[in-house]
Amino acid sequence: MKARFTPALFAHAEAVLGQLLRFDHPADAVVSRYFREHRQLGHADRAFVAETVFAVLRRGRSLEARCGEPISDRRLLLVALAVTRGWSQRELAPVLRANEEEWLAAAKAKPEADLAPAVRCDLPDWLYNRLEARFGAEETLKLAQAVNLPAPLDLRVNTLKTSREALLERLADEGISAVAGPLSPTAVRLREKPALAKHALFLEGAFEVQDEGSQLLGYLLEPKRGEAVVDFCAGAGGKTLLLGALMKNTGRLYAFDVSDKRLAKLKPRLARSGLSNVHPARIEHERDTKIKRLAGKVDRVLVDAPCSGLGTLRRNPDLKWRQSEESVAELTVKQAAILDAAAKMVRPGGRVVYATCSLLTAENDAIVDAFLASHPDFTLTPASAVLAKHGVALDGDLLRLLPHQHNTDGFFAAVLDKKA
Repeated sequence: MKARFTPALFAHAEAVLGQLLRFDHPADAVVSRYFREHRQLGHADRAFVAETVFAVLRRGRSLEARCGEPISDRRLLLVALAVTRGWSQRELAPVLRANEEEWLAAAKAKPEADLAPAVRCDLPDWLYNRLEARFGAEETLKLAQAVNLPAPLDLRVNTLKTSREALLERLADEGISAVAGPLSPTAVRLREKPALAKHALFLEGAFEVQDEGSQLLGYLLEPKRGEAVVDFCAGAGGKTLLLGALMKNTGRLYAFDVSDKRLAKLKPRLARSGLSNVHPARIEHERDTKIKRLAGKVDRVLVDAPCSGLGTLRRNPDLKWRQSEESVAELTVKQAAILDAAAKMVRPGGRVVYATCSLLTAENDAIVDAFLASHPDFTLTPASAVLAKHGVALDGDLLRLLPHQHNTDGFFAAVLDKKA
């Protein structure tokens, strides 16, 4: 179903974009709220609005460069439709004014090569400079092009309830086209993006929606039956549920987070999952007494640290405009403190996995290097060796997943084992 392109529909896109470009709130929250307030918009209309405004968030700098002065929300949307979605002037005719035709043709014709590298990559200068220093100009362009595409929809099979083969069969029976994920043993990748929230398979807990890259963190932690395990920054619990399944619903699994709101989202997911070994608890900070009580008693801790989220730009393109060098510097202080607190919980012979969904060295390698320098009782265990035991073939001592190479979100992880 394609939306009927009308001035009214275009006006909705303009209204949403105006709210988004204030960057007061996460983009998906702004869009969801607008749709709740405008229930008259049908499924196809919503899809048009969301896709078009997200195209502007993804390609903002190059679209602005093509627009010329004055830049307006209206102009950005027209250029986005013409350039990123390839619409012709005939298709745009319902909203295009006569005096805009020549301007739009010139905007569309502007050669890519005329744009500065950071503009061509649609990245703020500070972020482009950091990525270019890390990956080189050519690789950064490929990475930028990949994060400007929407992410695929990945599921994680709940192995307590079914197998990947059985889930693929049932999805096929329902006419949902899916394939086994190439990396994670529990990943299923859908070819389309059907609505799943009310689907019987979802309601009975056969799967959760989770990026394939995120699933590998559980395999790096390798929790065993009967162990004491902590998911330190549990959030809404996607990784908690995977850890619980890997533990075969035995032992004790603590899900800690500073946000009541995020932990509340874990409750219905837990109920669907069939897990009974999970203990969610809100903590004030990484020095909370609940953490201190576990000193030296825990087998494994997953630290999916609060980070810039720049590895998730396919889903959250607004983050590249909302983050800054200052916000990243603040995060690195928090990341080091959380990793240090996690290390104190672990018994000799135990394991910490430090992970982020960031692309930046400052949040990744630099944190791990500083930790190892100040914690001689920990060693870095090659991620490739741990994953190989689970049939995952990826090279490197550290897990590095990149959207343009692995078609996952950008992930980093280090396996830190405490000497026995």
